[in-house]
Amino acid sequence: MAQFVDWDLAAATAGALGKSGPRVSYAEATDVVGELRRLTEEAAGHVADYTGLRSQVAHPPVKVVDRRDWAAANIAGLREVITPLVNRLSGDKRPGPLTEAIGSRLTGVQAGSVLAYLSGRVLGQYEVFSGDPGQLLLVAPNIVEVERKLGADPRDFRLWVCLHEVTHRTQFTAVPWMRAYFLGEVQAFVDASQGGEHLLERLRRGVATLSDAVKDPESRASVLDIVQTPAQRAVLDRLTALMTLLEGHAEFVMDGVGPQVIPSVESIRAAFNRRRESGNPLEKAIRRLLGIEVKMRQYAEGRKFVHGVVERVGMEGFNKIFGSPLTLPRLEELGDPDAWVARVHGPTAATPSAG
Repeated sequence: MAQFVDWDLAAATAGALGKSGPRVSYAEATDVVGELRRLTEEAAGHVADYTGLRSQVAHPPVKVVDRRDWAAANIAGLREVITPLVNRLSGDKRPGPLTEAIGSRLTGVQAGSVLAYLSGRVLGQYEVFSGDPGQLLLVAPNIVEVERKLGADPRDFRLWVCLHEVTHRTQFTAVPWMRAYFLGEVQAFVDASQGGEHLLERLRRGVATLSDAVKDPESRASVLDIVQTPAQRAVLDRLTALMTLLEGHAEFVMDGVGPQVIPSVESIRAAFNRRRESGNPLEKAIRRLLGIEVKMRQYAEGRKFVHGVVERVGMEGFNKIFGSPLTLPRLEELGDPDAWVARVHGPTAATPSAG
């Protein structure tokens, strides 16, 4: 069995390199965890009422984690997905002893360094890799740190974050095929490679590129270097369209619900947008190479698309987007809501409405 990443070393590296969290007492930490759990349940009701989407599957309760635990959860998820793929691509043949001893450890350190960086930035995540239907994670130290930096009301900011993350959980639990579709596209990306050994090498290079981005902001390498075949680009287009939709939908929901239940939502949104756009040259370079800049654009582009569709056909009409993979927006439709509405609802529906 091939060993592509030394996962234990990746976890140890992420834990060792991760930043320490803000100073809080034990009592404060306990209160934060308890409130985040309560606000998650509150947010779930708001999201369901606003979107009309109801969970169709049982899901575990929210897991409030620290930075080390977030990194460990993502390593566990990646291990569940990547290990079987690598084994299939390699034909379950073990690499040479030197390659396995050095290559897997090097990749483990590189992966761990990337997750250490991200563990200090992520506020929450719906992690879908490690189990069905997925697990909602809230990173308490990061939430507390950001709310302090923004000068935000803690309860308001925490509920605002929960609205976004609970919307992601709803997307995957109210649409039972969503997780299988997403994982299937990841599988399709691998299948579209021109060869197992070449793909494994490109994957190693991709991990190394991410690691270099953390250490050297002057690097000109791109994580898209691993995308080389037309078939892979086609899959990437579908994944980009899906992620833009999901992120934009979460932004649209939190902005729609927020004014009703969060008194200080306008100041929170303004301060948070300034935080997203700011950053020293080092931070900006790392965000670009890690793909975080792309994700930030997805928030805006996706929100604009969702708003355009809801404006034309209402929330119920928008929810047809979750009918099947065939009703998901194509990449070119994200900038043209009328095109999606015409394709899914018919050309006569592609006009703005009060709904």
